[in-house]
Amino acid sequence: MAQPIEDHGIVGDLRTTALVALDGTIDFLCWPRFDSPSVFASLLGTDADGLFSLRPVLNGARHRQMYVPDTNVLLTRFLSHEGVAEVSDFMPVAEVADCQRLVRRVKAVRHACRFRMVCAPRFDYGRQAHSATFEGDAVLFRPDGGGPALRLSSTLPLTIENGTAICDFDLEENHTAAFVLEDGDQSPTSPDDSMVSRDFKLTCDFWRDWVARSHYRGRWRDSVTRSSLALKALTSAEHGSMIAAATFGLPEQIGGARNWDYRYTWLRDAAFTVYAFLRLGHIEEANAFIGWLGDRARDIPDGGALGIMYAVDGGATPDEQDLPHLSGYLDSRPVRIGNGAAGQLQLDIYGELMDALYLCDAHGEQVSHERWAGVVQSMNWLADNWQQPDEGIWEVRGGRRDFLHSRLMCWVAFDRAIRLSRKRGLPAPKALWAGCRDAIYTEIHEEFWNQELGYFVQYKGGTTLDASCLLMPLVRFISATDPRFRSTLDAVGRILAIDSLVYRYDTASDDDGGPGHDGLHGDEGSFTMCSFWYVECLARAGDLAQARFLFDKMLGYANHVGLFAEELGPAGEHLGNFPQAFTHLALISAAHYLDRALSR
Repeated sequence: MAQPIEDHGIVGDLRTTALVALDGTIDFLCWPRFDSPSVFASLLGTDADGLFSLRPVLNGARHRQMYVPDTNVLLTRFLSHEGVAEVSDFMPVAEVADCQRLVRRVKAVRHACRFRMVCAPRFDYGRQAHSATFEGDAVLFRPDGGGPALRLSSTLPLTIENGTAICDFDLEENHTAAFVLEDGDQSPTSPDDSMVSRDFKLTCDFWRDWVARSHYRGRWRDSVTRSSLALKALTSAEHGSMIAAATFGLPEQIGGARNWDYRYTWLRDAAFTVYAFLRLGHIEEANAFIGWLGDRARDIPDGGALGIMYAVDGGATPDEQDLPHLSGYLDSRPVRIGNGAAGQLQLDIYGELMDALYLCDAHGEQVSHERWAGVVQSMNWLADNWQQPDEGIWEVRGGRRDFLHSRLMCWVAFDRAIRLSRKRGLPAPKALWAGCRDAIYTEIHEEFWNQELGYFVQYKGGTTLDASCLLMPLVRFISATDPRFRSTLDAVGRILAIDSLVYRYDTASDDDGGPGHDGLHGDEGSFTMCSFWYVECLARAGDLAQARFLFDKMLGYANHVGLFAEELGPAGEHLGNFPQAFTHLALISAAHYLDRALSR
């Protein structure tokens, strides 16, 4: 049975990430990149779908996990009256190691212990058979249909059974053993204690040096640091792009069909991540993403629009498809890869990107001539298209609408473009853009405000309340103390919030049992990012005591190592893909503002 989503930590090397369960099993890993096919996916099915298990044989062992402080190096501990053991998991980054690899080191901490290691990769999402042969003392796993091979090396002898590498062994107290999974097409590594210890130290040093660059010294340093480390782990060192989450197929409702693939770069999510990095002083990551974005803009044909999402390397994302051979997390099907939303129109992305570019120009690299030319082209396209209905931030599949959030972010796009043009003296059709900005402002107040209900509605002509309205003061469209927004904020508290947990919108099916207005069946959990937006809005509205109380409550929903999935279920269980960048960047934003407000 799959381990609960929240019972995991992650390790990564800025190229991919692995999920490590509390029982010592790596049950999710895509190799060699974030958006590559999986090689371990038992989290989405059964043990037969691929795993890498390493654990002691102890009766009644209690499991604990922790990170080496200020790093993405994970320790999994096993505590029993018979003995104590621990597994260290880490992935050296490219500047530390000459070959991509995952290192697992096990130690008998108290008393001698018996251990069992099972490494059973399943290539191409488990759709491709493989061979397992000895290459010296190592085991080489090679997919039958071609593609990246994997090699497992160890300080101990390995055996092969039915394509699986196995090792049963004993360790005396304070003795260690290591297992290294690496690129099978590179020169083999011969692991020994000195090599593993060196990589462990260098990897810890890399993460600690990175954390030390943060400017945040506030009340919630541990939570903010862990969130920033999660965001960094979801960032590609090679390309500068940022993925939305490490996983695919994890459900927003147990047994439901809202199971999406988030291993790609959404321009919206990445732009929000840029905000978070800039708030903390991590300028290099913001500059790298803006550079990656500039390459995408150069690929747009004249008169064309940006895509809403891309593969990590900037290419097209694969078509959405189901993996029927995977039974799904707790039988939540279908398990999907690719994402059909790639073909949607989502006009809000221009606002998030222009806000990110505006901030980067102020705190990082100033906009270049070529990049500004791309901005002018995109803004002129938006001037002709901002009135179109679209699928919006939540990527609904029930048809396009005139969404409040999309209009709001189009206002942001024109506002920031005008500000940047004036600040830098850059040529632009400012009168055209200002006319669009002012028209949007008027439209939002006249056509999205419902006087009878007392709140801004989700879409023109509707009555639904949407938590994305919480961004209105955060992007400086309206003051958090404006009577219309205060009334809207109160409505969010009444209609969408249960204590500190905030839902995106009402997902209820129609009267005939069909899909809801978002075009999807089933419910979902509360959306954790919206909960942190709610906290920040309360703080900006002056309710500091309530904001702090709810913020600390939300931190209590983090898992044992401070990570969040996309959503939370009724019992506080984590739902959706994990860890979710949206959640952690919203946490950083709320902590940053709330800390400053409390200090004032």
